[in-house]
Amino acid sequence: MVEWTDFERTTISSIFASLDYNDVGPKALCRCLIVYPWTQRYFGAYGNLYNPAAIKSNPLIAAHGVKVMHGLDRAVKNMDDIKATYAELSVLHSEKLHVDRDNFRLLADCLTIVIAAKMGSAFTCEVQAALQKFVAVVVSALGRQYN
Repeated sequence: MVEWTDFERTTISSIFASLDYNDVGPKALCRCLIVYPWTQRYFGAYGNLYNPAAIKSNPLIAAHGVKVMHGLDRAVKNMDDIKATYAELSVLHSEKLHVDRDNFRLLADCLTIVIAAKMGSAFTCEVQAALQKFVAVVVSALGRQYN
């Protein structure tokens, strides 16, 4: 079990409470698919992903980005048991979808960049440390089934 300080809990909760999931989710997923093009192989049924403009304008990608954010919201609400919260998603991604677990880390990095850009100067070292800890726990929980 992960130990969270009061600062970390408050910071994570306030970050996610202030985010527009319809904006941040698509931007983070688009960034991941553009910067790490090999991650696109899991989105073959999503249509044209041939260039950055096509990825950014794809409504299925945008919807999936929002879905990811709502999934992260579950972790925010269950910070004391993120592994159990994501047990079913871990099985889905490993056994049915066969997603490379490193992609969770890549998406988490892209999400961190998008959040940092949104927060600007409020994205201090301490805030980044709390967010990085949170996404690392989420990535670990999603990759748990792979072990």
